Amino acid sequence: MIRPRLTLLALAIPLALAGCALGPDYQRPDARVALPDSYAGEPVAGALTTTPAVAGRWWTLFGDTQLDALVDQALTSSPDALTAAARVEEADAVLRQVNAALLPQIDANAGISRSRSILPNAVEPTGLLRNTNRIGLSTSFELDVWGRLRRASEAARAQALGTRYTSETVSLSLAASVTQAYLNLRALDAQLLVNRDSVSSQAKSTQLARVRFDGGYVSQLDVQQAEGALATYTAAQVQLEKNRALAESLLGLLVGQPGLKVAAGDLRSLPVPPTPPAGLPSSLLEARPDVRKAETDLIAANAKIGVAKAALFPSITLTGSLGRESRDLSDLFSPAAAVWSIGAGLTQPIFEGGRLRAQVEQVSAQQKQSLEAYRKSVQTAFREVNDALITVRQNGDSEVALGQAVQAAKRSLQLAQARYDSGYSPYLEVLTAQRTSNDATLAWVQNRQARLSSSVDLFKALGGGWKDGNAPQAAAR
Repeated sequence: MIRPRLTLLALAIPLALAGCALGPDYQRPDARVALPDSYAGEPVAGALTTTPAVAGRWWTLFGDTQLDALVDQALTSSPDALTAAARVEEADAVLRQVNAALLPQIDANAGISRSRSILPNAVEPTGLLRNTNRIGLSTSFELDVWGRLRRASEAARAQALGTRYTSETVSLSLAASVTQAYLNLRALDAQLLVNRDSVSSQAKSTQLARVRFDGGYVSQLDVQQAEGALATYTAAQVQLEKNRALAESLLGLLVGQPGLKVAAGDLRSLPVPPTPPAGLPSSLLEARPDVRKAETDLIAANAKIGVAKAALFPSITLTGSLGRESRDLSDLFSPAAAVWSIGAGLTQPIFEGGRLRAQVEQVSAQQKQSLEAYRKSVQTAFREVNDALITVRQNGDSEVALGQAVQAAKRSLQLAQARYDSGYSPYLEVLTAQRTSNDATLAWVQNRQARLSSSVDLFKALGGGWKDGNAPQAAAR
């Protein structure tokens, strides 16, 4: 009875140790990521304790159904979105593959053989042919004494979760890119309308100058100046139409529809979306998928240290088989044909030239790199929100001033035209006023585009309404 007891004791010790795992357990490095208490212009007293819920479909705040359809199409049909979805499937498959190592491996086997021996033995005479028929099951199971397999599963789980965060980041960036491209297209539409009005007005002025010249009221100089201005506005119209065609082509590429045609619109008809409160900078750790991705990279790198350390220690594998074996196929399922085996094996690295210890040093260095990358992602997120808040506010202030400039320029143009019609001023005064009015209107349109674009940047910087019920730390459990 002594030997069986010793055998059971030898098997019980590794099983008792199976709860331990080498390597450091993950702890979020909150204290090591220093962030200010508030953003520029955001008082701490009025800040929220968490990032507010930004509308998941934030682009609908622009009130344009065509934009909504284009973003939806991009998120479901563009190559970038489909590639990100395929990578999530790949990561899930890798996780299942890694987790399979935690379970016993069971194989079915069957075989038939015929052999002849030239050496005499006590069972069979020399030269006798022997038939062997086999069928059965075999199994093997590695005892995860040092936690190598569990740490590998932890790393794969973090990487699979990180791939999902990458997919969310791709979707967020894609929605922002489509919206920005659409705003650029609508800005060009607005510029085309402004310039088209200038062409129409200048054509009338040119015709009037010719009539007045024929009547002897103005000189040839007024006619030449009017015709030159008309040619300039016409050339600008051609350039704007070219730019719009290029912008339309880019939008088609983003949504995965080459040759896309978008009906004309006007940026000036789009509302300015409300500015969401930014909340506390520390809330970005939960709000942004790219920051979450950086954290899952850190979790995976942390777990790989345990995998590398466990490789320094013995690996224990249990094996067993159960089946039937007989000479005659008809006897294969008789009681006497039953066979079985059970065993255990241990493998301990003795000399590998320092390879395994170098592996530990390598993954430890990679963990440090992941930590710094996580820090940088948090700091980058803060900068992007801070910059977007500043830009949104300043573009709003600029729009008020530019709106006043547009009204003043229009009044100046009306006065200059009236003075010219009454013969009190040369046509150059009208041209100057027309150019000033045109430039002021275009500047307002460009600022409105910048203001709307900065709103897009802010939505994106705040995480774009992305919400996740599973914290990255769940990947470390």
